[in-house]
Amino acid sequence: MLHAPGQSADRTFDLAIVGGGVNGAGIARDAAGRGLSVLLVEQGDLAGATSSASTKLIHGGLRYLEHLEFRLVREALTEREVLLRAAPHIIRPLRFVLPHHDGLRPWWMIRLGLFLYDHLGGRKLLPGTRRVRLDRDPVGAPLADGARRGFEYSDCGVDDSRLVVLAARDAADRGADVRVRTRCTAAARAGGLWRLELAGEGAGRATARALVNAAGPWVAEFLAHGIGIRAPSRVRLVKGSHIVVRRLWDGPHCYIFQNEDQRICFAIPYEEEFTLIGTTDQDFTGDPAEVAISAEESAYLCAAAGAWLRRKPAQADIVWSFAGVRPLFDDGASRAQEATRDYVLELDAPPGEPPLLSVFGGKITTFRRLAEAALQRLSPHLSMRGPWTAKAALPGGDFPHDGAAALAARLAASHPWLAPATARRLVRQYGTRAFAVLEGAAGPEPALAADLTARELRWMIDQEWARTPADILWRRSKLGLHATSAGHALLAAHMGIPRMGTAQMRTAMGGDAAG
Repeated sequence: MLHAPGQSADRTFDLAIVGGGVNGAGIARDAAGRGLSVLLVEQGDLAGATSSASTKLIHGGLRYLEHLEFRLVREALTEREVLLRAAPHIIRPLRFVLPHHDGLRPWWMIRLGLFLYDHLGGRKLLPGTRRVRLDRDPVGAPLADGARRGFEYSDCGVDDSRLVVLAARDAADRGADVRVRTRCTAAARAGGLWRLELAGEGAGRATARALVNAAGPWVAEFLAHGIGIRAPSRVRLVKGSHIVVRRLWDGPHCYIFQNEDQRICFAIPYEEEFTLIGTTDQDFTGDPAEVAISAEESAYLCAAAGAWLRRKPAQADIVWSFAGVRPLFDDGASRAQEATRDYVLELDAPPGEPPLLSVFGGKITTFRRLAEAALQRLSPHLSMRGPWTAKAALPGGDFPHDGAAALAARLAASHPWLAPATARRLVRQYGTRAFAVLEGAAGPEPALAADLTARELRWMIDQEWARTPADILWRRSKLGLHATSAGHALLAAHMGIPRMGTAQMRTAMGGDAAG
């Protein structure tokens, strides 16, 4: 099997971070850029759990306005454009159509909410809201008869798992030690330091002057069993599931539907040939590593989208589905969908002892601001430089926010044997680093799965900590949706892994637990 180079052990770091989801990777990136020595350990794959099971949006959270979470919405709206500038290869503007009919949220309430949505976050790059007559405007064509009026507004889409990988890559480029498939089995204070026991690929011992618990759904479990202290705050685990079907309409527009149960449902063009539909909100108990979509959730999502769309998705149309567990801060809300998506940082720093910071909640859109807040809380205990990420590109994102098409054209022109669709995909994944991925390639190379070559596979292993076919096909890329069963088998064989069927590969995406 192919392996990336190992990492050194038995070193004292300024900061150790447990959990390689978006929050852990974001904190590692920010801390490394402030001059701190950083260790990031992840028990599975980067973004192997919650952070790869989102609705793939960078958004303000229109429905959070109903719950009066104005600070969270303002921060998220501001971050949309910060992140669009930082990562225009993996983040792209989207236009959402919100149809309306009587019996749902009042028209005036939606209009007021969208007015706030347009103005709370200092929007500059994205177009504002407009009212639409759905029975006359082309954006209404995919909708079933009866949808006559609605709104169109802006948000952004993101490749969530690549966002995590790029944050970790940036951290490593700035000196961080990133170890995947490495579990922190115990952490204890001794001699003014945290002493960590590590098992797995990066096994060994490490010491750190401060510790961050960013273990996501396992945040309380790590406190209790890894450290031996009781969680200061309660975690509410909420399951969210999504389905992917073949594309249900032509055109780039996305749709957000209001349901009779007051929940909302997104339907989003996905990977050019598909439609992503989600999400559900259900309280979850059990092991987050075993989370899976239920037949009832699949039926719910088909019905929720089918109530609005002209082409009705059916369970037989589902080509892929995934589920994740959101580790929300338990604010006592009666329903899972009403629980806050805001983050809470709990600092445990007894006098004379090294600090422990635990992360509760959060959302992908605000990961960068969460990292800034985390380091602000730790700043009295560690000597570090000031914030820097607000204007810094993520790896490969050093090109204009609207320049992906031009960059793909440059890549294709410099490699004339490259198919235009492959050039576009490489830019969407790697941005300006697509040229480095192809360095040394003199002509077409054999493909393993879809258009993945051994050269790109080596990049994912050497530069992005990929270890398994699931890492390659479902997190570093979404080529699992495009590859044939023969392609899945060829990739596994090339990596020296026993043959795995397509169905197993598609469920394996959620099979590796994070942090």
